[in-house]
Amino acid sequence: MAAPIAVHPPSPTGGRRVSADGTILGLAYDLRDVEEFLRRAGVDIDAAWVEDTSLIEWRGGGPETWE
Repeated sequence: MAAPIAVHPPSPTGGRRVSADGTILGLAYDLRDVEEFLRRAGVDIDAAWVEDTSLIEWRGGGPETWE
């Protein structure tokens, strides 16, 4: 089963799309953006959780890949 939250591969113009259960939450340019999108979606998070959770599927590179 896929993780309910996906951080998609970096786009050619910069940033990574973030989606939850198929709904696009926004275009993130760093981990702070991912945290904010998840907070707005009602997910209780912190920076360490975003980088190391099985609920996020990092596609096209991990949390250190942004371009």
